[in-house]
Amino acid sequence: MPLNITKDSIDLGIITNDLAPMLKFYRDTLGLTVEGEMPMGGGGHMTRLKCGSTTIKIVVNGKTPPASAPPGGIGGATGYRYWTISVDNLKEMTEVCSSAGYTVAVPPTEIRAGVMISMIEDPDGNWVELLQIG
Repeated sequence: MPLNITKDSIDLGIITNDLAPMLKFYRDTLGLTVEGEMPMGGGGHMTRLKCGSTTIKIVVNGKTPPASAPPGGIGGATGYRYWTISVDNLKEMTEVCSSAGYTVAVPPTEIRAGVMISMIEDPDGNWVELLQIG
């Protein structure tokens, strides 16, 4: 039996040890809006940001996790290494991120006719792919 999908997107949880630089990147630089905040068990905290119909959940645990994912996007390790936001202003947003001091791991690149990507590294080393079609 397949899943009975009830939402046209998935939500994404990002665990961090330092909320402030993550909010500076996702809220202040990319322009995602805070949907809400809530305490979590064990002294943790979640901030929810809207990205289209997706919710990005930035979580700070009550205690430091025993391990951290290595930075480096696609080449850094296996597992979830990047996620994609479809935009219509890829070059402009890549420049905004670069000017704000964030690492542009992949500059604006046409990967096939009419499809451009760039990849930006967030403060924790996670990659966010910007995708523009047309």
